[in-house]
Amino acid sequence: MQREAARLRAKSWLFAFLAVVTNVFGNFAMKHGMPAQLDGPLAYITALFRPWVALGVVLMVAWMLARMALLSWADLSYVLPVTSIGYVLVAIVGKVLLNEQITARRWAGILLIVAGVALVGRGAPQTFRRHGNPAPEPVEAAR
Repeated sequence: MQREAARLRAKSWLFAFLAVVTNVFGNFAMKHGMPAQLDGPLAYITALFRPWVALGVVLMVAWMLARMALLSWADLSYVLPVTSIGYVLVAIVGKVLLNEQITARRWAGILLIVAGVALVGRGAPQTFRRHGNPAPEPVEAAR
């Protein structure tokens, strides 16, 4: 049972990593490729054909698929906080690659997100039984 719990944890971290990376770079690509102003609904459709926006859409589809897979076996209360580290990385990418200004209040919020991710990430991905399968034994956090 310990082996199954370790496999579930490794699989969950892999898919969480994929979800975070595709989310961060998908959002970056869309922001980078979007024009400063769009003059109506049709302009949004034509923006989809810009290379950076199209790349962003593809990455966001990959993000959704990774997140769906993750949600198929891991608790929602685990998935959302663990993948929310993407918000932190999006802010850093925005600052570094898009030259966005981030206020002290936003940095404080980002630090709170990091603290929450650290707390939740130490827990087991699944805490209840699904479809007749016994839940894996909780994995003790490394000390």
